[in-house]
Amino acid sequence: MTNDVIEVSAVVLRSPTGEVLTVRKRGTARFMLPGGKPEAGETPAQTAVRECAEEIGVELEPDALRELGVFTDAAANETDRLVRGTVYVHPAVPVVAAAREIAELRWLDPDARPLPPDLAPMLEHQVLPALRREPRGAA
Repeated sequence: MTNDVIEVSAVVLRSPTGEVLTVRKRGTARFMLPGGKPEAGETPAQTAVRECAEEIGVELEPDALRELGVFTDAAANETDRLVRGTVYVHPAVPVVAAAREIAELRWLDPDARPLPPDLAPMLEHQVLPALRREPRGAA
């Protein structure tokens, strides 16, 4: 693993039954949260809002974002790199559809055992445990 760190922002969106929305980008095998890399001058929250609009067609309310944490783990799609993600939780919104580089949407039960084997490391090892530690209804 090199010291190369990819900065990203991502958003936890839940269904009314508590499932977490995950996305798979074209040409990749791993599911992760919607989000991505910042453009010049963007804050992590601005990146999260823009990426969700581009990837899944939802308009998030910036003031409704709540930071879950900043997590670092192995990058899902770039060998020998780390990803550091600022992850937010946003109240449920209707998800339109996969767009741009997103090939597939999938809802994930965060309490499922076993978890699907195709989750991004940061989602599986960092984000889902953080969500489980939160009181119910905190999203």
